[in-house]
Amino acid sequence: MRSPRRLRDLLIPVVGCVVALFSTTLMADDLRIGIIGLDTSHSEQFTLRLNDPANPNHIPGARVVAAFPGGSPDIEESKTRVEGFTATVRDKFGVRIVGSVEEACKDVDAVMLLSLEGRPRLEQMRKIIAAGKPVFMDKPVAASLKDVVEIYKLATAAQVPVFSASAVRWYPGVLEVANAEPTPARSAISYGPAHVLPFHPDLFFYGIHPTEALFTVMGTGCLSVIRTTTASESIVTGLWSEGRTGTLQAIHEGAMAYKLIRFGDKQVTEQKSEGDYTPMLREIVKFFQTKQAPVSPKQTLEIYAFMAAAEECKHREGSRVTLRDVMVKAGAPEAWLPEDGKAKPEAPKSVPKGLPKPGAS
Repeated sequence: MRSPRRLRDLLIPVVGCVVALFSTTLMADDLRIGIIGLDTSHSEQFTLRLNDPANPNHIPGARVVAAFPGGSPDIEESKTRVEGFTATVRDKFGVRIVGSVEEACKDVDAVMLLSLEGRPRLEQMRKIIAAGKPVFMDKPVAASLKDVVEIYKLATAAQVPVFSASAVRWYPGVLEVANAEPTPARSAISYGPAHVLPFHPDLFFYGIHPTEALFTVMGTGCLSVIRTTTASESIVTGLWSEGRTGTLQAIHEGAMAYKLIRFGDKQVTEQKSEGDYTPMLREIVKFFQTKQAPVSPKQTLEIYAFMAAAEECKHREGSRVTLRDVMVKAGAPEAWLPEDGKAKPEAPKSVPKGLPKPGAS
């Protein structure tokens, strides 16, 4: 009869083989992801969460297997970082580096388009759509509303699932504010950094984050915007249907922070916490698995139309601009157009009772 120690020594290799086989099966079931664009920290952070099972924020079900570095030689933030992020995802996470968008789309199940800036996006998306792979488009979708509309047209015609969003949409603090009351917010204020990137409308690059937070609370239905701009900030106020308003305070210079304030039927709710990329990445993996986007094309187009209308408003020295107007100029189909923006908020019918007294907490 074998001793317990001898039996244990015999079983350990067998158990190890079983565990290894089980792990291999799990890995084989993972979706294979290709990345386009290694000139942003998102490429490193997304790959970390997908490829490192030991990471506390690890997200199972998908793995980055190939990446095309890309990069923009005329943008400092891109050209100075692409080499470092390429080395990290290759050497630390075992990602295969390839020489073209087409190669990054081969032998993968889905694509993450992470290029830092928007100018190359339309041509990159033509190639990804031709490969027929579902794709998550990191911000900004493109460098103009016209290109954003064209990308969604191409994807719709080819029946290729696409979606884009900012990570702030799934921050716990943002969701807490958005869901503070069962009725729609009467108004909201969202502020945050809005660094300007050359060759883009000035809200597309970083202003997308507080803008998306605003729309997470207000929902769709924005009709028009007016804007006031100084060197340090831009104040963009959108008029929603039913007379609701949402205000974006885009901070270009000076002290910067993110925050949301929601004005509801019964209470005012302020954002108390932020978050990270992890919740959004879970949504991305789920999207790749189901082909069902958590944010519809129409929702995303309205957000970009809001920012494009704000840009147009600046050029018109603050005159109100409708989202429908900029969408028509961008070539959007009739089915995608918002309302005409002629609605005006009604005057208060009466003075509300029970107003808080000055100085009351």
